[in-house]
Amino acid sequence: MSFPRQSGAETGAGPEYGPPGGPAPSSLTGKSKANKTPEAQPPGYVTRSDGGPWWRIRLFRGMVNDIRRRTPYYLSDWTDAWNYRVVPATVYMYFANILPALAFSLDMIIKTDMQFGVNEVLLSSVLGAVVFSVLACQPLVIVGVTGPITVFNYTVYDIMAPSGTNYLAFMCWIGLWSLVFHWILAITNSCNWLRYVTRFPCDIFGFYVAFIYLQKGIQVLERLGDDASFYLSVMVAILVFAIAYACGELGKSSLFTHPVRVFLKDYGTPLTVVFFTGFVHMGKMAGVYQETLPTSKSFFPTADRGWFIHFWDIKLGEVFLAIPFAILLTVLFWFDHNVSSLIAQGTEFPLRKPAGFHWDLFLLGLTTGIAGLLGLPFPNGLIPQAPFHTESLCVTEVVADDDENGTGKGHYEFKATHVVEQRVSNLAQGLLTLGTMSGPLLVVLHLIPQGVFAGLFFIMGFQALEANGITDKILFLCRDAALTPPNHPLKSIKRRSAIWLFVAIELVGFGATFAITQTVAAVGFPIFIFALIPVRALLLPKWLSPHELSILDEPTASPFTMESVSGTYGGKEQVLDAPEGPSDSGNESEAKQAGRGPSASATGSGLFHGPRRSEEELAELGEARRRNDDSHLRVGDADAYGVARRRNSTGRRAGDDDEIEMHGLGKSR
Repeated sequence: MSFPRQSGAETGAGPEYGPPGGPAPSSLTGKSKANKTPEAQPPGYVTRSDGGPWWRIRLFRGMVNDIRRRTPYYLSDWTDAWNYRVVPATVYMYFANILPALAFSLDMIIKTDMQFGVNEVLLSSVLGAVVFSVLACQPLVIVGVTGPITVFNYTVYDIMAPSGTNYLAFMCWIGLWSLVFHWILAITNSCNWLRYVTRFPCDIFGFYVAFIYLQKGIQVLERLGDDASFYLSVMVAILVFAIAYACGELGKSSLFTHPVRVFLKDYGTPLTVVFFTGFVHMGKMAGVYQETLPTSKSFFPTADRGWFIHFWDIKLGEVFLAIPFAILLTVLFWFDHNVSSLIAQGTEFPLRKPAGFHWDLFLLGLTTGIAGLLGLPFPNGLIPQAPFHTESLCVTEVVADDDENGTGKGHYEFKATHVVEQRVSNLAQGLLTLGTMSGPLLVVLHLIPQGVFAGLFFIMGFQALEANGITDKILFLCRDAALTPPNHPLKSIKRRSAIWLFVAIELVGFGATFAITQTVAAVGFPIFIFALIPVRALLLPKWLSPHELSILDEPTASPFTMESVSGTYGGKEQVLDAPEGPSDSGNESEAKQAGRGPSASATGSGLFHGPRRSEEELAELGEARRRNDDSHLRVGDADAYGVARRRNSTGRRAGDDDEIEMHGLGKSR
């Protein structure tokens, strides 16, 4: 299910706040920043002086601050794993990760002439799981082989194979060059620009990934011909999709008992795969030949080679030819992995431990280089598996919809009380994936019909579309206005044309990205994705008012999570700090009703939550002091901090002793 979005008051502290439960910033107690003593600083808080030229880059600052913030929680990352949610989350994520990976391996086996196969994809997932679960600042992010990297891999093969280039050696050099570029970006604090990554580019990228899944499912069926095998595969794909979707919906319903609902939601999809693997051998279907997943020897590469790539068996010119491909890969991973991390730490999840984007980008470069040397597909953050992992670790409570007399109306909703933040579930699912490379399990994998994988692609694509913000807006525009709830957020936008314009821009961005992946220039699609960030920050404020943008778009993660990258961009508070732009009646009155006057904290065409930052802080990690002339804290932010501290100091809210719902697979935005 899709959990209600939590405000900054519920998910953590704002831009200047320390970790939940830590000492309050002095601005909340009436003391100035200048008089704050070192003892009053939150753990990991690093101060520095303001000013300095904008081009000055404080090397390693972001990585160092990430490690300082997360280190105090490292022990608890392991001890907190003693929780009932970790076991079902581990099992669920094992299947949620391995099944799409196997489907992508089927695609690459065919399109790269068996250069990448099942064992390469599995080992790549293991590499990402072990490195990020043990060393990352955010171990909840699931790392593995994605649809976009699959497109990248076979497109490079289509370009280089006709020239006789050693494909795996060329991919190795792409990985090594990309390692260098990742490390440069991490050292120079490039992740600070993640503050500009709002739901706008995330929704477009998620929409693109969803259609890639649907396209892959159709392509799997197309390759099966037009005989009885094809028609049986189509039937199996549709049944896998229908039953897996039904299990997810039943898990969110009020039918059956609580344990049954949890079981259906967590294990419905993998059990569907198991059932239909045997179903095709029943009755007359046993006489119909079914294409299955090709596998190789256990713990050996698919092709006849060793695990270590002879990267020197390549021409010098091809070594440097790999640089532009490595740049495109780095752009893709910078966006794809960070978006996966942002969505896994979205505003709907009440996280309590700090993030660390700079250090995680450094680790991503390391795994990219190692994968190149081993001849593996490059792993990075997975969508939608990463947010599914966080959601599967959420502990929720049932909240009844009562009237003013306290009488129940018969309606209820599930609200997340906290997330079991730990490292064990990610590590355990990675080790289970490693065990899948053993001989007996590879034999089992070889039995899975390709029609089942087509059904998996369909259910993943449909679920991604169902949970996407673009889909929500399209459904709102198509819905009968008389039957739309009066409190729907989009109804507060007076210009309906503004919603149409926003959706049209999103669809154009998706269309351009999807279209280029259908051509030989598909390796260039990361540029289109990355271009969405300046479109949101520079162009949309010229066409839409701040109030309209605050409703149509929002920060991906809470201010507490985004403190690693100096705060958030966009969101409802930009109405209060709006520069001159397209008019929207009601903005001024809304600000007055909120009891807040105009603020001068707008910077350029963008507006930020929290205090105004110096020009240097726009490019660097900013856990620093405000300027003296802008050190005030808004009353609403102080209230938010107080609520967050009250929630996090107790660990559980009132009502936690009621029925506890445990949710796994569901929508995530």
